[in-house]
Amino acid sequence: MRKGVLELCILSVISNEEVYASNILTALKEAKLLVVEGTIYPLLTRLKNDGLLSYRWEESTSGPPRKYYSLTETGSKVLESLKENWMQLSNSVNSLINYKTNNDE
Repeated sequence: MRKGVLELCILSVISNEEVYASNILTALKEAKLLVVEGTIYPLLTRLKNDGLLSYRWEESTSGPPRKYYSLTETGSKVLESLKENWMQLSNSVNSLINYKTNNDE
């Protein structure tokens, strides 16, 4: 389940603007989702191979060239589907967390 949530989070970050991998890590960290680089790069590669992301290289003044990611049209559609699924799951879990039986009243 966490893998699917991480995919949703990464696609959401990329949907806002073209981003570099460290931007994704920063956004996840700010959201208090601690993810290591070794988790992000294989996932970005898989999402790219699945046609959800595209990337371009840009020269950097402070090191090697950087790969900037953006969503493809397919990636945008998958993101919308993942968002809908997340909302349904979240609503279901919240209803169970707040569940009261007739005996509790």
